Amino acid sequence: MIEALHVTVGTVVHDVSFLAPGGQVTGIIGPNGAGKSTLLGALAGTRRHVTGTVRAGAAGSPVDITGMGDRLRARILATVPQDTTLGFEFTARDVVSFGRHPHIGRFGRSTAHDHAVVQDALTRCDVLGLADRSVATLSGGERQLVHIARALAQETQVLLLDEPVSALDLHHELTVLTLLKNLAAQGRTVVTVLHDLTQAGRFCDRLVLITDGRVRATGPPPEVLVPGILDPAYRVRTTVRNDPDTRSPAVTAFLPSTSLPPTSPPAKKESLT
Repeated sequence: MIEALHVTVGTVVHDVSFLAPGGQVTGIIGPNGAGKSTLLGALAGTRRHVTGTVRAGAAGSPVDITGMGDRLRARILATVPQDTTLGFEFTARDVVSFGRHPHIGRFGRSTAHDHAVVQDALTRCDVLGLADRSVATLSGGERQLVHIARALAQETQVLLLDEPVSALDLHHELTVLTLLKNLAAQGRTVVTVLHDLTQAGRFCDRLVLITDGRVRATGPPPEVLVPGILDPAYRVRTTVRNDPDTRSPAVTAFLPSTSLPPTSPPAKKESLT
């Protein structure tokens, strides 16, 4: 699990507390500028001016990771940032191999196990064919997949991902979200920022809605994805239905000034007499 206790970050995030349980995907949702990325950075230990406490680990014995060193924290949690650009021309395989650094001594060398983990991560994220290409030549979506593979190679119990599917095509979006769901089913703790509310409702077990740097609602998707909560948060009008194929909430949004589409009357059945 990972838990935020009264976390405040400057003037952006205010007294946020929530628990992301192990074995579940927790989605952080909210409008632009709500503080989602800042909060995720505070959980990851990459933000300054943070007060409050962040704890992670087994539910019965979590440890305070707020002031923990980078190397030790990297053995507990892995992060995928929103910005995946790099200043050097590493190959995709090099970037994924960075995920093994917390497990290798300062003067140690990669083992056969390390190479196998990297190969598996490249394969699971469908970027094995890009392994020997410079990340500088990759598209934004391809870089995103490489960084997700790097986080997988880190082999941590907690994964923090900031909009991991924002640049992906539909096939890779579903591949990544399904992978996150499967990792959670294996016992890992997954926390991800998402903008697509329908996908959040489908792939997340819990949602945390943030507006103006504060938690406005938490709970299972059917309890958070309701018009009474979403409309004031996003300044839209929404309709929410249960998708019969995914058995999860599907959200359709309209601008406040837009009329909702009229409901078609049921078709009349023709009489057989």
